[in-house]
Amino acid sequence: MKFAITAVIVAVLFLMNLFIGSVDLPASEVFAILTGSHNGGGTAEFIVLGSRLPMAITALLAGAALAASGLMLQTAFRNPLAGPSVLGITSGASLGVALVMLLLGGTLTAGSFSIGGYGAIIAGAFIGSILIMGVLIALSSILKNDLMLLITGIMIGYLVSSAIMLLNFISTAEGVQSYVMWGMSTFNGVSMSQLPLFALLTAVGIVMSLLLIKPLNLLLLGDGYARNLGINLARVRNLLLLATGVLTATVTAYCGPVSFIGLAMPHVARMVFHTDNHRTLMPATLLTGAAVALGCNLICVLPSDSVLPLNAVTPLIGAPVVIRVLIGHRKK
Repeated sequence: MKFAITAVIVAVLFLMNLFIGSVDLPASEVFAILTGSHNGGGTAEFIVLGSRLPMAITALLAGAALAASGLMLQTAFRNPLAGPSVLGITSGASLGVALVMLLLGGTLTAGSFSIGGYGAIIAGAFIGSILIMGVLIALSSILKNDLMLLITGIMIGYLVSSAIMLLNFISTAEGVQSYVMWGMSTFNGVSMSQLPLFALLTAVGIVMSLLLIKPLNLLLLGDGYARNLGINLARVRNLLLLATGVLTATVTAYCGPVSFIGLAMPHVARMVFHTDNHRTLMPATLLTGAAVALGCNLICVLPSDSVLPLNAVTPLIGAPVVIRVLIGHRKK
C-alpha cells in the first residue's frame, strides 16, 4: 500500500512539473501538447516538450540515482551520515568537471582521441568520483572507526574544494562563469537530445544497485558473516564503487553538485517504510528520491520571473531529516 501511495505521489508530482512552470500556460493547452492534439508548434510547445518534459524526466531519474547511491554508501560504510556529498564523492566529480572546464578548455585529449562538450564533462566527473570512492574504500580497510572515516571523507572534500578554488583563480573569466553556472545545480541542463544518454547511464547505475540488494543485506550482518556465506567482499565493494560512481558522476555532470538528496532520502524511506531490508528499502528509496527531486524542481520553477538554484531548495528538506537522524542516534 505504501509503495502504491508513493508511486502515485511521484506520478502526480511529475504531471505537476509538466503543467506548472515559470511561464503560465493554460492546462488545456499543455494537455493538448502532451496528447499531440495541439495545432502547430510555437513557444508553448517548445516550453512543454523542449523544457518541462526533459526537466521532469531528469529530476525523476536524478533523484532516484542520488538516493540509491546514498543508500549503498550508508550500508557499505555502516554510517548513517554517509552520502555522495558528505564523503567527498560529489566533490571528486566536481574536481573532474573543474579540470575539464577550467584547465583543459572543455576538451579531453589522449593522443589522437579527443572528446568535448558534455562527453568530456561526464568523463571528468566519472573519473573524479571513482578516484575519491576508491580512496575511501581503501581507507575503510585501514580506518575501522566509522567516525574517523567520515571525518577523512570531509577532509578530502576540503582538499578538493581548495584545488577547485586554485583552478578558478588561474582560469579565464569565461571558464569561471561556466563552472559557477554549472555549480548552482539545476535539472534544466539536460536537453531532449541529451536525455537518452543521461537516461541510459542512470538506468545502468540503478539496475546495478537493484542487483546488489542481496549483498547489501548481507553487509548489514557484518563482513565476517557475509564472508562465511560465500560473499566475495572485494568484488561486492568494487561493484558498489562502480554503481555509485556511475550514478554520482552522471547526475553531477549534467545537473551540478546536488546536495542532501543522496544523504537524506534513504532515511526518509526507512522512516516511512520501517525496514532495513534492502528488498523493500532500495525500491522505496528510489521512489522517495524521485518524489523529493520532483518536488524540489517544482519549487525552483514557481517564481514567475526567475528559476531558483536547486541547492537553495534541497537543504530545506534534507537538513531537517539529517538533524532528526542525529537526534535519534543520540537517544540510542
